[in-house]
Amino acid sequence: REKILRVHMRKVPLASDVDPKVIARGTPGFSGADLSNLVNEAALLAARLGKRVVAMGEFEHAKDKVMMGAERRSLVMSDAEKRMTAYHEAGHALIAINDPECDPVHKATIIPRGRALGLVMSLPEGDRLSENRARLLARMRMAMGGRVAEELVFGPDKVSNGAAGDIKQATSIARTMVTEWGMSDKLGMIAYGDNSQEVFLGHSVTQNKNVSELTARDIDGEIKLFIDTAYSNAKALLTERLEELHRLARGLLEYETLSGDEIRTVLRGEPVVRKVVDEPAADARRASVPTASRPMVPPTGGLGPAPQPG
Repeated sequence: REKILRVHMRKVPLASDVDPKVIARGTPGFSGADLSNLVNEAALLAARLGKRVVAMGEFEHAKDKVMMGAERRSLVMSDAEKRMTAYHEAGHALIAINDPECDPVHKATIIPRGRALGLVMSLPEGDRLSENRARLLARMRMAMGGRVAEELVFGPDKVSNGAAGDIKQATSIARTMVTEWGMSDKLGMIAYGDNSQEVFLGHSVTQNKNVSELTARDIDGEIKLFIDTAYSNAKALLTERLEELHRLARGLLEYETLSGDEIRTVLRGEPVVRKVVDEPAADARRASVPTASRPMVPPTGGLGPAPQPG
């Protein structure tokens, strides 16, 4: 990936802080086309900002757009929603940072992206083609971190529907572990299918039973056990580190987006210092980044689906 990036980066003027090796390490699974798109997005962003060189900040912004979706800064959240989202994402991030089986945290944000009001992104240190049981359990613990944080800070009656995606993700992982990957001690290494119904000609219904009712109940019980255990472990960790949870949530409310290194800085109680890249002097630089102008488009309005924290 680093070599591919260097080829595409020849087309654009780069700031002194751009490190292709760092970008390559943070883009696992990216194809050559994805990397080309990343460089183009960064160059376009620099042009829109009137910059003559493309800095690391533009590459980070472009990478986030490709991986997480475009920012929706036009979506205005109330202070209460921002606070809820900050604690939700802080819960995810704190679990990931303190769980050795979780992938390193790349970024946490409370800026809405896509249908999410915020999200935490963890990236593996290298390309990965398979998963193991320990990492899958860790992913479920991290997924539970958002709801646990809401419950600890706001109380059980004030938790939001923002954990819907997390619950769905954890349930999917647990079900696959039990029914396909043979990771349930009780049910063993057997692949279990789902009982399903098929409709023929719109009226005739046939039912395919791949497992007995007793086995189906056992499967549901094992799935619930995996998720309940993940929730309990996440709650124990966040209860122990409640002060760090408050500190990280305050950091997200102040900065809105924090990198993995900045999250650790906030947790140490230190101020976040962000470098400002100096551009070359006006008489010594060339307008190598093409300028871009925004077309005049009349504002449009409409209703969209209600977003949820990630």
